Formats: sequence, structure tokens, C-alpha cells
Amino acid sequence: MTLSGMAVAFKASTSSTTQQHWPSPTKDRCQYGFTQLSRQKYRKKFAALHVTATSGKLDLDFTDPSWNQKYQEDWNRRFSLPHITDIYDLEPRRTTFSLKKNRIPLGDGDGSSADMWNGYVNKSDRALLKVIKYASPTSAGALCIDPDCSWVEHWVHRAGPRKEIYYEPEEVKAAIVTCGGLCPGLNDVIRQIVFTLEIYGVKNIVGIPFGYRGFFEKGLKEMSLSRDVVENINLSGGSFLGVSRGGAKTSEIVDSIQARRIDMLFVIGGNGSHAGANAIHEECRKRKLKVSVVAVPKTIDNDILFMDKTFGFDTAVEEAQRAINSAYIEARSAYHGIGLVKLMGRSSGFIAMHASLSSGQIDVCLIPEVSFTLDGEHGVLRHLEHLLNTKGFCVVCVAEGAGQDLLQKSNATDASGNVILSDFGVHMQQKIKKHFKDIGVPADLKYIDPTYMVRACRANASDAILCTVLGQNAVHGAFAGFSGITSGVCNTHYVYLPITEVITTPKHVNPNSRMWHRCLTSTGQPDFH
Repeated sequence: MTLSGMAVAFKASTSSTTQQHWPSPTKDRCQYGFTQLSRQKYRKKFAALHVTATSGKLDLDFTDPSWNQKYQEDWNRRFSLPHITDIYDLEPRRTTFSLKKNRIPLGDGDGSSADMWNGYVNKSDRALLKVIKYASPTSAGALCIDPDCSWVEHWVHRAGPRKEIYYEPEEVKAAIVTCGGLCPGLNDVIRQIVFTLEIYGVKNIVGIPFGYRGFFEKGLKEMSLSRDVVENINLSGGSFLGVSRGGAKTSEIVDSIQARRIDMLFVIGGNGSHAGANAIHEECRKRKLKVSVVAVPKTIDNDILFMDKTFGFDTAVEEAQRAINSAYIEARSAYHGIGLVKLMGRSSGFIAMHASLSSGQIDVCLIPEVSFTLDGEHGVLRHLEHLLNTKGFCVVCVAEGAGQDLLQKSNATDASGNVILSDFGVHMQQKIKKHFKDIGVPADLKYIDPTYMVRACRANASDAILCTVLGQNAVHGAFAGFSGITSGVCNTHYVYLPITEVITTPKHVNPNSRMWHRCLTSTGQPDFH
């Protein structure tokens, strides 16, 4: 299978026979292993649902007193981290990572007074994903396993440097690759990976140019990286290494990894790139190669499962303010002015939602997770008429993936295997113009699409910090011997997650969440049905 097909070909295998009837206006997609409402059923808020509870491949029978224990065991199994000792009989050595200024490796000892404090994480440390105990499945944003909303602990591995490592740093060759589209913060992550590798003592660090393509395309040579080379790359947007979508067959990439004698591969990318990294990890295990493949989650859309946020998202929301403010000024200054802004978000409306919330200037926010109608008495266009009549102008924010059910579908895909979406922003622009022309009401529409301006800028302070930590933790994870993992932030804590779990489905805005409710409160928009 080619890496370009991984994003659409990888599906979680689930099955179930145990079913329950209970009301639950919960999320459209499960993060914790149970089936939830479809968008259509969400509108029927308290209708009884035919719920199937699954956890990976585990069927849950809630009449079984031990279901909670079985669920917990299955969760722990799913979220255990692949390790190179699964295929190699290796003994760890004392780490070479030290926070002491002289960077002298620690000597042998019991780890008490001789060690000083170096910020090491115990291998048994865990972070809790879920911290709210919901009393009812009808509570806003409820994530419940069973009809009684029983408390179930979801523990994942805490990220950070360990006292013991499984590689000899002076023998390691580490490679970094940036895949997919551009995103603010790529250079910050590259920079921190290089810095941290050098602190461990790695001398042979290379960058693979232009994504996975750099492994097989003739004429593309790996770049030698060091602190001196990457010192100031964070001051610019884009990727120092270059990006591309798609790639060759997994076996061909692993052939290249094997020929280059790479020991650690750091993949910076989104869902599709993570699926590709996991395929590379599996192929390396199949060949019994001592290679750690560690991913760093990169997506402006913030749509990677379980993560609080991915790097680039905060910067995207901040940059979107410029476009929204321009649309507001244009609309406010015109007679019957309408500002229309399209923001990124293929299947998830996080940017549109957060940008609308933060600006306070949006009257209508449309996202992929919440269906709506444009025409009719309760449609968006009729509401725009109302806004022009009452306040004289309005500003609309739409995510690129919104309203796809209203457009002609395309079966075309890009190089990463993503379906090429119809342009809802342009469609909305045309519909608004036609609507007001047909009813004989003058309307001055200004359409703004800042997509490539948002992608190409450098990371803001918040994202720069996130990139720093994610890049450092990726290196710590590789030296700890993990492979097939990603470095992320969950419930404000930095953790390691198995790639197989985060790529099962994109993360979506929960239409029943408090955050979406806050957005509706801010915009004042009605239900467009």
C-alpha cells in the first residue's frame, strides 16, 4: 500500500452485539470506544437511542458486573506503547541526557543524591485523559461509557526523559521529515528535535527533503543538520526541509531507511502522515529493524483524536482575526455590508469556532459538524436579511468543509488521499449575491479567504512553546525505546499515545459541547433548520 492511501485506507476494526437503549445527546464520534449520535439524531435531542458499546474489538455487556474492569483492561492494552524490546532482547543503559550545565552524563548509582535533579519521568507515570465526572448522558458534552455514566479512568503514558535509554547516542543516525501541507511551527519543532538530539550526544542528524518523497525521489539528498544550521529557522514560517503530500510504497521507504542506516525517524505531520509513520513502524518491526519511528502531531485544523490541541492551531486562530477584522470593517463601512470569511477546517470546525469566539464580530458561524439550510424560512439567507434589517450589516465565518451536503460531491482525491472538497466559500458567496438580487435588496458583499496567509506565517508564542515541548518529547520517546508513537498534549499534560489509536478517526467539534454553545451565545445565531 502507498502512503498516500493510508489516510483513507486505515480503519478501526470494531464489532458488537451488546446493545442498550438510553438517551444521550453526546458527541458525533467516540473518543473512548462507544458509539454516539449522528448529526441527524443530534437534533432530536432526547430521543431514545439504540446504542452499541464497543472498546476496540471488545464488546461490553453492561449487565455484567465486571464490565468496567474488562473495559479498563482493554483500554490499557490499546494504549500500551510499542517498544523496541518487543522484538529485540536489549538491556538499557544510563541516560546521557542531563540538565546540568556541563552536560556531563550521570554516573552509576541508586539515583538518589548522586543524580541531583534532572527532570526525569518515571516509566510508570501516567496522565489522566478524562477529568469530569458526568452525572448524566444528557449533560453538555457528556462522554459516557454506559447509561449510568460510570466513572472510568483513562490513563496514558506521561512524556519526558527517562533515566534509562536504549540507544548509544554516538552510534545513532536520526532523520527528520515534514509531511503534508504547511503549518506554523514546523521549523520550531525541527529546531528542538535537533537541539535535544545533540544534548543526548547524537552527532549524525539529517533532514529528509520534501516529505516522504525525499526517501525515493532521485536528486533529493538528505541535509546534514546541527544546532548551527537550525539556530534561527524558527524566525521564519514554512518548513526548512520542505513538504509534499503522498509518497512511495511503504516497503520502498523502509528500504531507503535501511540503506541510509537510520536509527530514529521523526515524522512531523497530520492524520495522513501519522498513518504513514505507523505503516513505516510496522514494516520496520516486520523486518526486525532497530528503528524508532516517532511522530509529532501537526495540523492547523486541530483534528487529531485525544489531543487538547495540535501545534499551529493557536497561530491559525490568531491570524484569522486579521481576516475577520477586515471583513468586519468592510461590512460595517458599507451600506448593507456583508463580510464573508472562509477558514480552514476540512472535517472539523475548530478554527472557525474559536476564531468566531475570540473576535466577537461574527454573526453566523458555519462548521462541518452542524448541518444547516441556506434557503427557506429558517435558512441562513433569511437570517442575513434579518441582520441587515436590524443592524445594517453582518459578518459570516465558514469552515471550508461546511455545507458539503449542499454541494455536488467529487470523488477526486489529493496526493494524500483526502477527498477534494467543493468550495463552499465561493458557493456561499454566489448564493448570497443571488438571493439579495432576487429579492431586490442591495447588498455589498466582501469575500475573504486567508488560507495560505494563515499557513505560511511563523508560530506565535503559544505555539512556539508547544512546538518546543513536543519536539523535545519526541526525542525523549525515541531514546526511551518507543516506536509507533506520537507526542501530544492531553488534558494539559504532555503524553505519548500509540499512533494506531489517534488515527482511527479525525477529532470533531462536539455540537453538544459547552464550547460550541458558547459560540452560539456569542453569535446569537438561530438553529438553521
